[in-house]
Formats: sequence, C-alpha cells, structure tokens
Amino acid sequence: MTRRALIMIEGHRRLGPLFVEAAQRLGLHTITLSADPAHYDYLSSESIEVVRVDTNNLDALIHECSRLRATYEIAGITAAEEEVYATVGKLCRHFDLPGPNPASVERCCDKFVQRQLLAEAGVPIPAYRLAANATDVERYAAEIGLPVVLKPAVGTGSSGVRLCRNVDELAEHTTFLLGGKHIWLSSPRILVEEFAQGPYYGVDIMGNEVIGVAAVDFAPPPHFVGRECIYPAPLTDDEHKRIAEISLSCLRALGLGWGPTNVQFRWTKRGPVVIEVNPRLTGGTNPQRVQLAYGIDLITEHVKLVIGDDWDLRRRHSHTAATRHLLPDRDGILDWIDGESRAAAVPGVAEVKFYVEPKTPIVRKGDYTDLMGHVIATSPSLAETEAILRRAVDLIGWSITPFPTPGEREQSAAPHFPD
Repeated sequence: MTRRALIMIEGHRRLGPLFVEAAQRLGLHTITLSADPAHYDYLSSESIEVVRVDTNNLDALIHECSRLRATYEIAGITAAEEEVYATVGKLCRHFDLPGPNPASVERCCDKFVQRQLLAEAGVPIPAYRLAANATDVERYAAEIGLPVVLKPAVGTGSSGVRLCRNVDELAEHTTFLLGGKHIWLSSPRILVEEFAQGPYYGVDIMGNEVIGVAAVDFAPPPHFVGRECIYPAPLTDDEHKRIAEISLSCLRALGLGWGPTNVQFRWTKRGPVVIEVNPRLTGGTNPQRVQLAYGIDLITEHVKLVIGDDWDLRRRHSHTAATRHLLPDRDGILDWIDGESRAAAVPGVAEVKFYVEPKTPIVRKGDYTDLMGHVIATSPSLAETEAILRRAVDLIGWSITPFPTPGEREQSAAPHFPD
C-alpha cells in the first residue's frame, strides 16, 4: 500500500515540530521541501525526510512533488511560514488538493494592498500612506501626525517595525530601513501608519469560525515585541461579538476563509481598529495556549483540512492559558540563564523553554528574535493563571555582560531577575 505523505514547504522553528507530530498522529509521513534545511534544527532528525530545493521556484517545487508522487500518495501540501503560503496555494491547485486561494494570500501579505481592500470594505483601520523614500516618509508622517508606526510593506514577526515618536526617531528608522541594514522580502516600500493606541488583541479563525481572542502585552516601545499573552482575552460578550464581526468582515474583504487566519486589533477610543490580517496560523506558543484553554489542537485540525478530512473545532473545556516571554534588557554576552526546572515544577506550569544557551551573544533587534525563552501556565481562572505565571517567572534568572566599549574594560553585569 502506498504511504500517504504530507508535504511541508519550508519548516518553522516553533510550529514545524508540531506539524510533524500531528501528521504522525494522523498516519502521515512528513516530507519537508526547504531551500536551507539547516535553518530548522528539528529537521536534522533521521525520522524526517527532507528535500533541498529552491522554494521560490514554483516549477522546481512542482517537479519535486511530481517526483515524490512516484513513491508516495501526496495527501496534502501546506506550510507554517507566511512567505511561502501563496506558493502552497499554487501547488495545491496544480495537484488538485485542498488549499488556500493564492491570489488572496498574495494580496493579504502585501500590507498596503491589504489596507486598501479593508478600507474599501469599510473595515476600521489606522490612517496610512505608502512611502518609497525618506522624503515621502517625512511628508506622510507630518500629514498623519506623530507618533507614527513605520513598517515594511511586506514582512513578518515585527521585523523592521518601529514606533517613531519624534522627527529624530523617524529619520533614524527611515535610514535603518532604506540604508541597507534591513533585509527586505520585496522591493523597499514603507508603510507610514497612525499609531492606534489601546489594548491589543489577536483573533484566531479557522475557515469562517472564530475560535478565540487573545490579549497581548508588549515590551516598552519603540518596538513591538510581545511580552505576555493571555488566552482567552478578558472581554465582555459584547466586546467579543464586536471583534468577531469585524474579523469576519476582514475575511470577506480579502477573499479569505479557507484554513487559518489571524486578525490583530487595537481597541481604541473609536472601538476596534484592525492592525493587520495574517492568512496563516498564529505562530509562537499560540497553538499550545489554544489547546490548553479550549482543548482544540489547531495544528492537527489544520492538517485534517489540508488532507481533506473533517475537522473538529469544538471546545472540550474552558480554562485560561498565558505565556510570558523572557526578554533581555541589554545587549552583550549571556553569562548564564537558569531556573528552568524550578519554574517547570510550579503546579499549573505547562512548559518552560529557553531558546538560548550561555555564552550566546545577545543583540536585540526589536522583533521576535529577541526572545530568550518562555513560560506557559494554565488554570481554570485568569487570576490563578496570572499568579502561577508570576511564581514561575520569578524563579528564572540570567546575567548578561555588556559588550566592551572602546577604551573601557569589560565589566560583568549584576544578575537580572525579571519582575
């Protein structure tokens, strides 16, 4: 009997292993097509089949999938990385498999086009302009009014996103984006946006069903690095209903509605304002939070959809799950980090994980790569979950020695214990 396989286009540092585990539970063999398999540590496992191929070359991917069909029954093709999700849609259409609409995904991944479509549909969004150079940025920021947010028109993980509160910060970040330091995923185009102020929320959708809403807290500005996330967000029924209705209107405006979508909001003085729509699963620890909170395995249910099986999004229970990310407060060399086992032993802690090891250089970039680890806690109530999280995080500590400056001797920093 021909073995059924799930084809993954590129991996994902956090979600990739979860896709492999979900596929195994469903009796599928996972094959990852990647331009650089070494980018994903988990792909070094002997149990995971990997094919090196240029994942930006659609013809090369079609060729490899056709070759694999001689050995396997390809049950489905998918990805966790947003950059290749439109390619996944094109492959699914070529091989007549369930998948996202590639044109809709491409429109959504261009944040300028996305905002145009949302605005045309009457969805509340921040004021925005598209800039091609420093002169444009300066003029549009003056039109919108400081503070503004500058971000690449195409990008993920808050890479290159910064709050600019004055003309100096505006000029500094414009120079960073256009001066060769930022790695662009497309031609250099900058979105200049009104800074929508208020509590931040992320909405998980599968198909046309709103699964839940998360509350997100960020580290101090000017960057937008997630520090803590609570699932579900403490909202009233009316607030939840309003966010859900606007989220579904985003799907209609963007031609989405197949598979996973994540919609991000700020609740401002004028109500919910859509910051962006992502045509993919929310990354990081979000799938674990959803499973702990509701008993819904988003990864497994997504794979079921990909292979044409019926999915099940029914809630098994209703708990509160929360994640605290471990963030460095300085650049330098990580001397030590410990407390993992102590924190993991706290009742109600679901996972403690460090992403870095001692002697690692710490260079903050103001995006998801700054994270040094996380703690996830869960319980039946919000107050109890928050208390568990605080107890666990208090047991973790680290020390970072600042990089030496010219003419100064290297000094050791005092141990740092987060609040």
